[in-house]
Amino acid sequence: MSARPTAGKALRLGLLFAAAGLALVAMTAPLRLAPEDLRAVYAGPPETWPAPEIDPGVAYVELAPRSLPPRPAPGSAAEARRALGERLFADPVLSASGQIACDSCHNRRLGWGDGLPRSLGHGRQEGPRNAPALFAAGAGLPLFWDGRAATLEAQALGPMANPVEMANADLGTIPPRIAADPAYPPLFEAAFGPGPVTLDRIAAALAAFQTHLDRPTRFDRFLAGDSRALGDLELRGLHLFRTRARCANCHFGPLLSDGAFHDLGLSFLGRGREDLGRYAVTGLPEDAGRFRTPSLRHVARSAPYMHNGIFPHLPGVIRFYAGGGGASARLPAAPGPVETSAATPSPLIRRLDLSPDDIEALAAFLEAI
Repeated sequence: MSARPTAGKALRLGLLFAAAGLALVAMTAPLRLAPEDLRAVYAGPPETWPAPEIDPGVAYVELAPRSLPPRPAPGSAAEARRALGERLFADPVLSASGQIACDSCHNRRLGWGDGLPRSLGHGRQEGPRNAPALFAAGAGLPLFWDGRAATLEAQALGPMANPVEMANADLGTIPPRIAADPAYPPLFEAAFGPGPVTLDRIAAALAAFQTHLDRPTRFDRFLAGDSRALGDLELRGLHLFRTRARCANCHFGPLLSDGAFHDLGLSFLGRGREDLGRYAVTGLPEDAGRFRTPSLRHVARSAPYMHNGIFPHLPGVIRFYAGGGGASARLPAAPGPVETSAATPSPLIRRLDLSPDDIEALAAFLEAI
């Protein structure tokens, strides 16, 4: 009877050593692994996967499924706020012209963006930036490409006042316009209780709606233990994402974002589309050219990409990073600290040796997250 446990223990140890050996091979020579071997090293929970290739100083958090906020109970005040926010989000009454709604630039059928490099607003004016996707809007990441809003309530008022977007010169004119529609006062009372329609209540309703836009992904299922949620090509892309492609230095954790700001070499300093990003908010020279790391959840649905929408497809984004980022700045003869910073990409951006097959695998993985 004692031989059987001993044999079973030996078998378990053998399997453990085999998995460890495959993980070591995956770290040192990932492209030599057959699909079934790569699948074996990613069969367990993320803490058993091959170690990611992360630079010193990066506060990496392992990839994990996002815990989505629960939908409010039917009939509750919270659900009334969410439903009111959904209605307001689609109503152009929020704009001075009565023609621009939130969903003009954040359309659910276009990945909560608008499919344009840069959004069109009041009087068909083109704004300077791409409309960010909203899937993770309520997750606590900085809002806007330059992070100028910390909460959804604060963010909601920005487009309403922007002369290029909704163009309300006086935000105080918005509540009376909404209250004049007889359908709205009862909805506000159900959501907030007795009281007038106010900007604070409008912003709170919009925030409640945007908190619940995210949905589970195939990658969430894979992370939760469904090993067949990713195909072989996508799995190879996952491994590259965490290792040689260096994506996980900025895109990690459940939200696939570090919540920080980085200079990718796309400030276009001294050129027609100059945008110094975070610097306009903080006034700190070191922030010149830095933009928020967006969440990559549902990224395949939210083209085009980057703060100015210059990349229409994901393979182009991957090739951009493989090339070491951008070199868009045009420095003056005697650059100061701001110009120097705007022309200095993040040290996390490096040239990469990625083959066309690698790019295909990475793009396939991004389609699943």
